[in-house]
Amino acid sequence: MAKTKTTFFCQNCGAQYAKWVGQCSACKEWNTVVEEVVQKPEKSSWKTIASPKKRMAKPLRVHEISSDKEIRLNTFDLEFNRVLGGGLVPGALVLLGGEPGVGKSTLLLQIALKLPYRTLYVSGEESQKQIKMRADRIHPNSDTCYILTETKTQNIFQQIEATEPDIVVIDSIQTLHSDYIESAAGSISQIRECTAELIKFAKETNTPVILIGHITKDGSIAGPKILEHMVDTVLQFEGDRNYVYRILRSLKNRFGSTAELGIYEMQGGGLRQVNNPSEILISKNDEGLSGTAIASTVEGMRPLMIEIQALVSTAVYGTPQRSTTGYNAKRLNMLLAVLEKRAGFKLGAKDVFLNITGGISVDDPAIDLAVIAAILSSNEDIAIAKGVCFAAEIGLAGEIRPVQRIDQRISEAEKLGFTTIYVSKNNKIGLKNPKIAIELVSRIEDVVSGLFE
Repeated sequence: MAKTKTTFFCQNCGAQYAKWVGQCSACKEWNTVVEEVVQKPEKSSWKTIASPKKRMAKPLRVHEISSDKEIRLNTFDLEFNRVLGGGLVPGALVLLGGEPGVGKSTLLLQIALKLPYRTLYVSGEESQKQIKMRADRIHPNSDTCYILTETKTQNIFQQIEATEPDIVVIDSIQTLHSDYIESAAGSISQIRECTAELIKFAKETNTPVILIGHITKDGSIAGPKILEHMVDTVLQFEGDRNYVYRILRSLKNRFGSTAELGIYEMQGGGLRQVNNPSEILISKNDEGLSGTAIASTVEGMRPLMIEIQALVSTAVYGTPQRSTTGYNAKRLNMLLAVLEKRAGFKLGAKDVFLNITGGISVDDPAIDLAVIAAILSSNEDIAIAKGVCFAAEIGLAGEIRPVQRIDQRISEAEKLGFTTIYVSKNNKIGLKNPKIAIELVSRIEDVVSGLFE
């Protein structure tokens, strides 16, 4: 009998070592290096499916490669299609990660049930009866979706050979295990081997595969970091437990933009697509409230109108507090310093709390002017006039800087019924005869005089 071979892997980053070490030299974490068996029996590649989709790889000159647009499979979910860049690419491997209970399995089961293509949904976490109960709530009748509860990759490929699906969904990659690796399911080597087998299957048969991945307490996808490099697309499904809205983001996409955003609403019958998120992100308050401002932001190709709320009060405990929800706290401190130094507002002894409504997080610098407007509105206790919105960045000198794609921001504000938008004087606006009043400003003082005087 051959001697069993073992090696050592870091459970945090996947780095490999010849012997045990206390600290991983790659990620600097302590006590994360564990021993795993890597002795493999004689193995042949998984049985390639005899299918008309089979393609033989051969080298081609650059000019010989077809430049035709890649044919995509429509998922019949507008939000999912948008984030993917237009649909599923044949042979692509998509990894979907998210917090436990956020709705990853519900989203993919909902898509699988509505697809007209033959779909194989493989679950290693739930029984067929559990999936059936959820399917009855989402979409009771489906003749093209097949449910398989299995964790061994060799058995999964046998069922794939029998059903010949057009799309395969794996829930989840951490539950799979291969006979060729003698370690527990979910270990570094098992995840790497199972993913490699699925990639080989997807590329040789042109079948798209969607994987669900668990995440760690830090929010990153569990397993080796190489997992995210191996797949074609990495999607993040996120949402606050206190809100019914879920956000689908693209972190990596070899076939489209990585800045796209999809928004869903969690309901009893599944996830509902939110086609106009601006309406849900803005409160329907008839009376004017101080400390509230509307910003025009852009996520991917989609313009959004979001509501920013600020509360400024006297610090009663000596040290003023700075707290944000959905916004960068360091960015808030920088804007407060600009207001103190450049505009003369004494906010150093006051508590400042900032919140972006709807439970979403925004990194767009174009909301800087709306943040400042909300802070000043709360500080002066004067409500901003209804129908006013903002789209500009603030510089350290107190100047109002231009932002990209201003025409789309203005058009979105006009479509939603806003009457005035404040933008930088240096923005080049290409819109002709807009129905919304465009206020061009260059300094914070210009905004203050226009809003509060």
